[in-house]
Amino acid sequence: MIIVILEFRKTMTISIQTTADGSQTVFSDQFQETYHSVNGAIVESKHVFIEAGFNTSTLPSITVFEAGFGTGLNALLTLLEARKRGINVVYHSIELYPLQQSIIDGLEYAGLLSSDRELFRALHDAPWNRVTSITPWFELKKIKADLLDFTPDDNFDVIYFDAFSPNIQPDLWSKTVFQKLYDKMNCNGILTTYCAKGVVRRTLQEVGFSVERLAGPPGKREMLRGKKVMNIPVRIFKS
Repeated sequence: MIIVILEFRKTMTISIQTTADGSQTVFSDQFQETYHSVNGAIVESKHVFIEAGFNTSTLPSITVFEAGFGTGLNALLTLLEARKRGINVVYHSIELYPLQQSIIDGLEYAGLLSSDRELFRALHDAPWNRVTSITPWFELKKIKADLLDFTPDDNFDVIYFDAFSPNIQPDLWSKTVFQKLYDKMNCNGILTTYCAKGVVRRTLQEVGFSVERLAGPPGKREMLRGKKVMNIPVRIFKS
């Protein structure tokens, strides 16, 4: 199952593993968790972030924020979906631990998605902390930073919350982080995440999201989707 193993910083090992749908994920020894579901990396990303998130927006131009660039799979799927729908996307993604080149070279998402491998390489080759035009319809800004210390400058229509699980990185699933993201969302903005824990749902509701449970991808019963709905006061006039 393990295709590539890379050791660095003397204490961290990451490996590429094949998941149930034939696509790959990365296992982090540091966090003891895979970047995607072992029940299908591509299937999970399409279900949680594209179908339940990106495709729920009908805007002609969509600004996306992703918490966790990781393998770049979510970015590639979004790029391909934007091309199919004929819409423009500005894609912001934050990542504190970028993958090493040898791991990126071992990922075969482009072939499995019948996509040009150069597009996938362009996503990873794009410089950090600068807006880069990947295609005429897709702009990417990768941010090398810790989400705990980062406040976005832009407002977003869709947020992919794809951090490691609350058991591994509980601080990233805090009210402080979700409030920060909620405040930077446009009206009717959508946040999706693979996680369906009750504490996460309640935290999203506390900061203002209208939250619904949805059927999860293979291997997960449920996932969460939050929407920023602005309540406009109704004025009642006496006759």
